[in-house]
Amino acid sequence: MTGADVTERKCLEEQLRQAHKLEAIGQLAAGIAHEINTPAQYVGDNTRFLKESSEPILGLLSFCRNMQQEAAEKGSVSMESLAEFDRLSEECDFGFLAQEIPHAIDQSLEGLQRVAKIVRAMKDFAHPGSEEKLPVDINRGIEATVTVARAEWKDVADVVLDLAPDLPMVLGLGGELNQVILNVIVNAAHAIGELVKDGSRAKGRITIVTRRAGHCVELRVEDNGAGIPEKIRSRVFDPFFTSKPVGKGTGQGLAVAHAIVVKGHKGQIWFDTKVGQGTTFFIRLPLEARGQTAAE
Repeated sequence: MTGADVTERKCLEEQLRQAHKLEAIGQLAAGIAHEINTPAQYVGDNTRFLKESSEPILGLLSFCRNMQQEAAEKGSVSMESLAEFDRLSEECDFGFLAQEIPHAIDQSLEGLQRVAKIVRAMKDFAHPGSEEKLPVDINRGIEATVTVARAEWKDVADVVLDLAPDLPMVLGLGGELNQVILNVIVNAAHAIGELVKDGSRAKGRITIVTRRAGHCVELRVEDNGAGIPEKIRSRVFDPFFTSKPVGKGTGQGLAVAHAIVVKGHKGQIWFDTKVGQGTTFFIRLPLEARGQTAAE
């Protein structure tokens, strides 16, 4: 193979990775929009409720000032004023508002926190990658990716995180490693989704574990989905191979993950699977920047 051929091949591989990244972001976009829209919607509903509730309350408060002025000037409050006060108080429905207003405020704050969390996760996940390898916090990448991919897994599985708090950072390309994590999580969700769709399981579980393994950081993504049939196991990491129906997958997810881990980061990626019981993907990344931890 000539130098020109090698250059062209590397260029094509880079274009493939970029194309797949754009495809993945496009697939996530609708889900992310829904995840943001849901809390935004009830923040909007609660804000309208608070606006409507404020009108009778402000009217009553204004009338109370008039009553105070009347009492100061005349030494008493007329029966007409007391009757009007009772009418305005009944219109406010204090019992209902005293219960619902704090609930509406708490729910709105929770919604805003949810939106802020999604935006932070999107920023962490889609941050423009540097061509230079830098210390990467794998745990933070997992948390961000789980958040932005929530629409992919929330209806079919619960996600359990078991992340080592003292996990060392790895020297790598953060954006590409997030892409690997995304591909494996989405693959796990789809594997469980097959069983949920045909009624074999109500809901599954995806467990994500990080640990130090000698001079490497190890990431495990375990699902209790359909497992990988023996006849296709040798082709899982092949470019353009997919067992999904036409239009449901390009077959690039795990191929790109393999290229990023093995070629880009000199790491390892493999899996253990049992049909009908599930699959565990293992990713090991070498520790080239020792002495730093994710907490630093």
